[in-house]
Amino acid sequence: MTKKELTEPRFRQAAEDARTADAAVHDTPQTQDPAYRLAFGDTDFLLRQELRPVRFQLELLKTEMLLEEAGIGSTLVIYGSARIPAPDKTEGLVEAAQTPEQKKVAERLVAKAKYYAEARRLAALASECGVEEDGKRQFVVCSGGGPSIMEAANRGADDVGKDSVGLNIVLPFEQAPNQYVTPHLSFQFHYFALRKMHFLLRARAVAVFPGGFGTFDEFFELLTLIQTGKMAPIPIVLFGREFWNRVVNFEALAEEGVISAGNLKLFSFVETADEAWEIIRTFYELPCD
Repeated sequence: MTKKELTEPRFRQAAEDARTADAAVHDTPQTQDPAYRLAFGDTDFLLRQELRPVRFQLELLKTEMLLEEAGIGSTLVIYGSARIPAPDKTEGLVEAAQTPEQKKVAERLVAKAKYYAEARRLAALASECGVEEDGKRQFVVCSGGGPSIMEAANRGADDVGKDSVGLNIVLPFEQAPNQYVTPHLSFQFHYFALRKMHFLLRARAVAVFPGGFGTFDEFFELLTLIQTGKMAPIPIVLFGREFWNRVVNFEALAEEGVISAGNLKLFSFVETADEAWEIIRTFYELPCD
């Protein structure tokens, strides 16, 4: 018996049986009934309410396995709004507003276009650093895979010829991956919980740009995990002190006693990508500038 024969699996693989089942030409009442389908190839069965735990596991495993196979060791996660325009897409936004309120909103969004540029630059800085440990790539940029700040993150990695991850979510309104996500690292989720888990499983630093409910959800879950000791501290950089202090009164939370004053040190305010990268680089003593 050869070494190859000793190591080869003896059982027929599921993929082989799936191909055999698909190629079968039997046409009887028994074979045409849904009950006869292979369980793992029966989409209707997998989508049953009782199979939710199995779908949870599949969403956890698929992304985990493919990231592992791609050699992704750690990530720089970038959160932020899906509405902030790129600097070259601001023309006409204010003029198109039809009411004073809409004009004010448009002006504020246009003013935030600078953050698209900063997200893009931060992603480029992290990607260009090219850290590798144990044969795996570190600080690979990871975004929600959508437009605006998310697009800027993936675009920055693409600018320097590096891969980046996109974690999309199925929504009632259309959302497609932005064109800068590396195709084989572009994932789609049904469950927000599993998507958020994958954001943080490999995260070694997180940059949070101005955003809405989704950004708040992701940011505050991260803070909660670190505050409660479920996750080790990592650099968290908040872009735009003026924005964040306007929409969240962090100091008041400490003054009211619902968080400790020390919790305010879990994150740092920054305005530029260079500031943010310096905090991350210093935390991990990275060799690149």
